[in-house]
Amino acid sequence: MSNTELGTFLLIAIISMAISMAIIPVMMRFASVLGMVDKPEPRKVHTVPIPRVGGIGIVIGALVPMMIWLPDTQLIHSFIFGSIVLFIFGICDDVKELGHYVKFIGQFIAAIAVVYYGGLYVEHFPYIGLDTIPESIGKPFTVIAIVGVINALNHSDGLDGLAGGESLLSFSAIAYLAYLYDGFSVMIIASATIGGIFGFLRFNSHPARVFMGDGGSQFIGYTLGVLVVLLTQEVNPVLSPAIPLLLIGLPIIDILAVFYLRAKGGMNLFRATKNHIHHRLLELGFYHYESVMLIYSIQALFVICAIFLRYENDYFITGIYLITSALVFTGLTFFQRQGYQMHQSSNSGQQSRSLPGFLTDRHMLALPNQVLETGVMIFLVGAALMSVTVPVDIGASALVLLLMLLILVLVPRLANLLLLRLVVFVSIGFAVYLSTSYPPAWLLEQHYLAFVYFAALTITGFMVFRMSSATNIRISTLDYLVIIIALIVAVVPENGDSGTGLIWMALQMIVLFYASELILQRMDTVRNRFTGALIVMLTLVSMRGLL
Repeated sequence: MSNTELGTFLLIAIISMAISMAIIPVMMRFASVLGMVDKPEPRKVHTVPIPRVGGIGIVIGALVPMMIWLPDTQLIHSFIFGSIVLFIFGICDDVKELGHYVKFIGQFIAAIAVVYYGGLYVEHFPYIGLDTIPESIGKPFTVIAIVGVINALNHSDGLDGLAGGESLLSFSAIAYLAYLYDGFSVMIIASATIGGIFGFLRFNSHPARVFMGDGGSQFIGYTLGVLVVLLTQEVNPVLSPAIPLLLIGLPIIDILAVFYLRAKGGMNLFRATKNHIHHRLLELGFYHYESVMLIYSIQALFVICAIFLRYENDYFITGIYLITSALVFTGLTFFQRQGYQMHQSSNSGQQSRSLPGFLTDRHMLALPNQVLETGVMIFLVGAALMSVTVPVDIGASALVLLLMLLILVLVPRLANLLLLRLVVFVSIGFAVYLSTSYPPAWLLEQHYLAFVYFAALTITGFMVFRMSSATNIRISTLDYLVIIIALIVAVVPENGDSGTGLIWMALQMIVLFYASELILQRMDTVRNRFTGALIVMLTLVSMRGLL
């Protein structure tokens, strides 16, 4: 896979994230008018009304680039159709709860469309080797399986950032496996969905300002189910048919465990209760963010196993999945019966430690921040100047970002930190792509300079973070999720030069994103040297790409 193709997938993810981040704040303002507000209930964790319009940003953010880049095939038509059907049913449910049986209608319509019109279904079943199963069995099974995944993701949406983070890990693993086997359609869909979810998680990490609602969770579950089948049945049929267990991960065993507990208690299987894994962790005294991080860790273990065990025996993979799941749920049951509580006294979940006096001096605080800001500015402008070439699509996109930034700078009353953050993050993505894909010859010969630069930037960023512990800057569940993804990227097997380039791009973006976040949190006004450097960078990129 060439650098140009990797750049396209990166651009798709960035555009999707940008659309999602732009739509969600607007929809939050109209949530009460539309009736799309999630009110507190005994079975729910939140205690104040929260807009549930995040799914609108996720779905629109993902579908727009999909419609631009995906090929014109029956399968794609059926997938887009199914996505829209689920989106409509989900929005209706978010406005006025439809009930499970009405939602099943939309779910089956979407699944039937992609299976019977799109022709996507399970042909290779686990435990029977390379033999194929008849269509009369494979198609109904696929419909039921996709509907099952939709509901598993829907029911896992119980804590801030939980469903989005779990699915993000799954989509990242699917994207990587598709990248290894040139699954371009899978890469496009996964990249677009990843971008939409990232944009949403910006507002959904604890404490959440918005929920995705059924409009988002059903789309994510549907997309995940379709991609798992597409990856294992068409992109690379040699993959173990049991791999979907690990790729989807915790939501499957969680919903099965919930159904078991409901049936055991004589309850309606589809009536919401507080016996999901996240509810049980909260009952054990884990704080909200601790519960989310713990579930992220389990899900990360599953997807890493999916990557490394993708060719293993079906029974072995199933055994790994069941043993891990059994350990998790047996542990939960044991500690609940013992009356164990993770925290006995503190209510905050945050422990603070005073810093030495000289570290709180304003001059000491300012120096690392200035070094960090200068380092990011140098990278942005340097990437625009030194890249051997600038693709036309990057140039055109940079021009749009430049116009947005100029409006923010020149019209003070329109200044908005969220829009500025959007421009900064997308610009960083462009700069990383240009510097990695089209570096000058001298930098290729002195490649160690880039490693030294990013090592220094990481150390400086860590200093800024530690010296700012007296403020509200702290590691969130979204930060933890990004760290997990970075670790996964660092340990997965590489696939030649393109694999190395992909990993290096991902690590650069993570460092620069956090460095920029630290800079933005200290920004008093939009008119400053950092935005000035950003204007220079975007001007250079747009000129070089379009002239």
